[in-house]
Amino acid sequence: MSISFQTNVASMVAATNLSSNNMFQTQTITRLTSGYRINSSGDDAAGLAVANQYRSSVAELNQGVRNANDGVSTLQIVDGGLSNISVMLDRMKTLATESASSTFTGNRATLDTEYQTLLGEINRQASNIGLSNTNGGNATQLNVFIGGGASALSGSQVSINLTQGKVDAGALGLSGTNVGSAAPVSIGTTGNTTIGVGNSESFTVNTAAGSATFSLVGQTGDTATTQLARLNSALGAYNVSASLDSSGQLAFSSSGAFSVSVAGAGLAADGDAGNNAALNNRTVTLHAGSNTFDVTQGTNVAHVTLAFAATDAANVASLNSQLVAAGITDVAAVQDTAGASQFSLQSASTFTVATTAIATLGTANAAAGGGNGAINAIASIDAAVQNLGKVQGVVGAGENKLQYAINLANSQITNFSAADSRIRDADVAQEAANLTKAQVLQQASVAAMAQANSAPQAILSLLKG
Repeated sequence: MSISFQTNVASMVAATNLSSNNMFQTQTITRLTSGYRINSSGDDAAGLAVANQYRSSVAELNQGVRNANDGVSTLQIVDGGLSNISVMLDRMKTLATESASSTFTGNRATLDTEYQTLLGEINRQASNIGLSNTNGGNATQLNVFIGGGASALSGSQVSINLTQGKVDAGALGLSGTNVGSAAPVSIGTTGNTTIGVGNSESFTVNTAAGSATFSLVGQTGDTATTQLARLNSALGAYNVSASLDSSGQLAFSSSGAFSVSVAGAGLAADGDAGNNAALNNRTVTLHAGSNTFDVTQGTNVAHVTLAFAATDAANVASLNSQLVAAGITDVAAVQDTAGASQFSLQSASTFTVATTAIATLGTANAAAGGGNGAINAIASIDAAVQNLGKVQGVVGAGENKLQYAINLANSQITNFSAADSRIRDADVAQEAANLTKAQVLQQASVAAMAQANSAPQAILSLLKG
């Protein structure tokens, strides 16, 4: 290599290496002080992309664990309510058993007052825990997002299905039951069957509040018990419950006025119908023209006028309004199952009806007596205990499912964090050694550069004479 004043190649090489060694030392100090191997994208672009994915998964799972714990808390609240309802069912069973005995010498009305209070409390508590047909904010399908799955839509959620988990009195088949003397109304003459898969059976329920028709559709795996549970869920809104009597026939119960008719084949035969035989009954049939008749209860008399041309719904509403206006609040009218323009007046107390123009009166029927209501209540409570147990099973399984999901998520958090650490975190021992190396190289580079800078001065000796 030639000797030159103009270009000091050795000094340039030393400066380049000094710059590299300074960068090496700066990078090492940055890693030691931050604790991370990757402090900028340039440190390891490919590794950073992988590490960021791990960190994102950890953030998702941490929130998922909190979500799952919230879900467990929600189910525990529901579970507590279900346990309380179970205790109330035990008390109701005690009251029904006491009333069912012919040796009972007390007042069954007192027993029934407590029984009806418990039914109301079941409805209130079922609504409070979100498992009531009367609560618009019901918990039906709980979907808890936890994460950790193949995607947000696959394997990342835990679902607890409570759509069939209603536990109000109607859904449990207890609406309308009592432990007094009211007997269930069995309709038809043959024992029940089940509604065939894909077939439907419609039920029309008439109460003083109006008329409603709904259908049940047979599903695969159905039994009479499961179909009866769905029927009771629908009937609960009308304070009517369904059960199977000792002959296997479909029976209906309620403490209020009602009539019911069936169309289709399944739980009851097509055309089966009945009124609430547990109450005093009297039918009224309207004819063309203006129909008038008197309803008397105690000292109160309602002079009723109904128009044949009006709809049945309008006449029922008008009849009940006229009864209340006359101070008769214990007699209610419902549309009769026998046909159009015919109504059934029903009451737990005695009353009389006398026609004054056109309207025809049917035979008066006295309220059914005896302790049949208590017997029916016992059977209904037995079924309610089983139905409640099924809901408790779903809730309990949901609690366990969420707890298992929490355990898996915590395991994934640990493993994802470890994988992220292996890529992103600095190896302190290695970086400490690199710092010593960088310091030695930097010092050597400075010393060498000093030597390189002084080398051109040696050329001056060639110019001395």
